[in-house]
Amino acid sequence: MSRHPLFAQAAHRRFNGPVSRSRQTAVAYGLLAPSLFGVAAFLLLPILVVVWLSLCRWDLLGPIEFVGLDNWHSVLTDGTFGHSLLVTLLFVALVIPVQTALGLAAATLLVRGLPGTVLFRTIYVIPWICAPLAIGVLWHWMLAPTDGAVNALLGQRVEWLTDPSLALPVVAAVSVWTNVGYVALFFMAGLLAIPGDVHNAARVDGATAWQRFRRITLPMLRPTFFFVLVTGVVSAVQTFDTVYALTSGGPQNRTDLAAHRVYAEAFEAAHVGRSAAMSLILFLILVTITVIQHRYFRARVSYDLV
Repeated sequence: MSRHPLFAQAAHRRFNGPVSRSRQTAVAYGLLAPSLFGVAAFLLLPILVVVWLSLCRWDLLGPIEFVGLDNWHSVLTDGTFGHSLLVTLLFVALVIPVQTALGLAAATLLVRGLPGTVLFRTIYVIPWICAPLAIGVLWHWMLAPTDGAVNALLGQRVEWLTDPSLALPVVAAVSVWTNVGYVALFFMAGLLAIPGDVHNAARVDGATAWQRFRRITLPMLRPTFFFVLVTGVVSAVQTFDTVYALTSGGPQNRTDLAAHRVYAEAFEAAHVGRSAAMSLILFLILVTITVIQHRYFRARVSYDLV
């Protein structure tokens, strides 16, 4: 038995009127309150504290003194932080292409279902889930010049971590080894999401394996490429534990990445204000890079074939 139209209209006004919408809005904000509190307490508030510290002089022990923009002027005119940014740029240029290519190659092999695939999936991910500092200590022992495992296998002494020409490539190689499983994991998800019928149709049309990879696989992996590159660049720029364990920024500051310079400025030189200014500059650089990557991929991320 249907209800009278007047009752239906009254019910509609009751549940969609201004009072009901205000109540729904209040309930929504109430449910979001715990998350909003976490964001404010653990993200926004620390950023505001760092901004405030960048305007002060503090040595971790004495009183805090407001100095305005002196820390910013000191950091921007000091070549030490500029050198760290250049080293970081070179480090990113070494790490990102290699770990992306290796991750894609590993994912391509793992999705074929070859014998031992499950075992290798686990092996690839283990370095990524381990603590970076522990990984750095392990590699520091393996690369030791006198009793290191690598030199023992080579049968000769190589100063992997103290030679200025080898230190940064070695740190980059350790970073790639640590993160390649992470990259392969996401590429595997992207490859498995590609419909098999698309490859079968291309195979029937006579497309070679390289043509299918170039014309089908790569275009449909663009969303995965965007995610992997953004997170990879952010992770590489923020690399600290590996550098701290392997070289501590040496030799001759050849591995003094920006994140390590921020730490050294705060806890070794006791210049917290300069360290805070460096952190904010690094934050602004990462935001700029992320925005540029987003705009670049936004016009290109598509599941259409080319």
